[in-house]
Amino acid sequence: MNPLVPTAQASPRTPVLNVAAYQFAALDDLAGLRQELKERCVRAALKGTILLSGEGINLFIAGATESVEGLIEHLRTIPGLEGLQVKESWTEGQPFQRMLVKIKKEIIPFGIDEIRPAVRTSPKLPPQQLRQWLAEGKRLTLLDTRNDYEIELGTFRGAIDLKIKHFRHFPEAAARISDEVKRQPVVMFCTGGIRCEKAGPFMEGLGFQEVYQLEGGILKYFEECGGDHYDGDCFVFDHRVAVGPDLQPTGTAQCFACQHPLAPEELTRPEYVVGESCPYCYQTPQQRNEQKRAMRQSLLIELAKRLPGCVPHDNVRAMHVPRNLAGLPLIEFLVRFHPGIDRESWCQWVRSGAIRFRGRPLGESDVVGEGERIDHHEGLVTEPAVATDLILVHEDESIVVIDKPAPLPVHPSGRYHLNTLAHFLDEAYRPEKLRMAHRLDANTSGLIVWSRKYSVARKVQSQFAARSVTKRYVALVHGHPSGDEFASDAPIGRDPGELGGRHFDADDGLDARTEFRVLERRDDGTTLLEARPITGRTNQIRIHLWKFNLAIVGDPLYLPRQSIGMQATLDVDSPPMCLHAIGLQLDHPETGERLSFESTRPLAWFGDWRPEPVSGS
Repeated sequence: MNPLVPTAQASPRTPVLNVAAYQFAALDDLAGLRQELKERCVRAALKGTILLSGEGINLFIAGATESVEGLIEHLRTIPGLEGLQVKESWTEGQPFQRMLVKIKKEIIPFGIDEIRPAVRTSPKLPPQQLRQWLAEGKRLTLLDTRNDYEIELGTFRGAIDLKIKHFRHFPEAAARISDEVKRQPVVMFCTGGIRCEKAGPFMEGLGFQEVYQLEGGILKYFEECGGDHYDGDCFVFDHRVAVGPDLQPTGTAQCFACQHPLAPEELTRPEYVVGESCPYCYQTPQQRNEQKRAMRQSLLIELAKRLPGCVPHDNVRAMHVPRNLAGLPLIEFLVRFHPGIDRESWCQWVRSGAIRFRGRPLGESDVVGEGERIDHHEGLVTEPAVATDLILVHEDESIVVIDKPAPLPVHPSGRYHLNTLAHFLDEAYRPEKLRMAHRLDANTSGLIVWSRKYSVARKVQSQFAARSVTKRYVALVHGHPSGDEFASDAPIGRDPGELGGRHFDADDGLDARTEFRVLERRDDGTTLLEARPITGRTNQIRIHLWKFNLAIVGDPLYLPRQSIGMQATLDVDSPPMCLHAIGLQLDHPETGERLSFESTRPLAWFGDWRPEPVSGS
């Protein structure tokens, strides 16, 4: 006698038996049981999935009739599984690709340990009884406990759809059901009944007074009652995707990417690309880029918030010997390469063995060669904290645009190595190596462009060199300028001075030009200005305003009355330096399209002023 509960009859054209079964029971030695079942199934040429847990077993298996029946008979010899019931259906081919036996915390994820169906569950309602109640018009509520994509294929007429993406979301959704429903009979259902085994006791705990679970789920209902009072098909978790009330596959497909079931007509939509997308998950290139940008934004913020430089670390600074310094004795190279550090300090580092080439300490008279990397081992250091609220404005295959907070150094220098924008981007884009197209001061916030390829970097940097990039800054300065528009062409020194700052150099300075426009004169004696740097010299805007006795509010170096401060980079808790790169326009290095970016970073010193929209964005 076949121990399986008889269902649909096999035919010569449907030789593969499919069974679904579950049983809540206390199981032990899960590793040994897993190995035994895996070997038995492989020998019997069965395919499918068996989930084992301390709370029971859940399985979907297909294969030759005798092999499937043999497995079920064996499972019923295991203590706790004697009453294992199965649901059968037949297919012309094997619906599974492989045989998996897995150990899980739960055989059906729910996330509430207190619910134990092996101990207690809600009463089961036979399918025939439900059909009779529905035919009689009995007052009751039908509750579908399945996921939204399953319900799209079909459900009982009038059933409540909780619109959940995963069964773990059921508790929260069920808690929102109205008190009126709690006072009348509720019949829950799912594919085969297993989800209702956990949902029932949970709902009783919420105060539902009369809860039933459909015995055997939708599949058992189809076996005994066909499609009465049910519209559509039933999603199943194998390659059949869906079966109709006759328990035969309906021709529904499933998206490889998002697993959403697809009707035959949806397979003809242009959004359906085999193995890639379907009408439910298709994204335009712009949408895909935005999704990538949002994910990278989260990663970048998380990396920056860790402030890696604030953890004591052995810091090594690399110095690559340029052509014009090649052939010099080491000490002469160091003094010229870093003029901000005095000779005696370099001599002390050399004598301590901190200056090395390929791990070997160098002497003061050792000659350096072009392109060699000289490492300065600074020892254990801790860097100051920096601002970390980075905004990833734009990302595509060629460029990245960041809205930088302040204070935050762009690249390693002085006291900063790991707490820099360059390091944060290295970590977020690893193994890619992004390249700076231009720079901003550590104390300046706003837009900065990075290139993702060497070939792109050359194209972007050439635009900056050709002055075809439009840059707009907003600055708050001490004092009121005499006119509403003015400009400066003061040359700026080539070499850094004390604290790395630049100064005027009328004799040997680099040409520089910045154009200014008054945006708002304020009663407190400050003025809000727009600055458009035509050239891109270090500290250019700050120096040109300083020359006009219009020092930027909060600037720690270029102080009012043309005096010089004693600090280069502000502390993270200091009042901000009020200079912000608010707008940027350039040609895309690959497509040639003119791109316009605007910063939306809220800054308190803007006050009530808001930037005007820029055309072409």
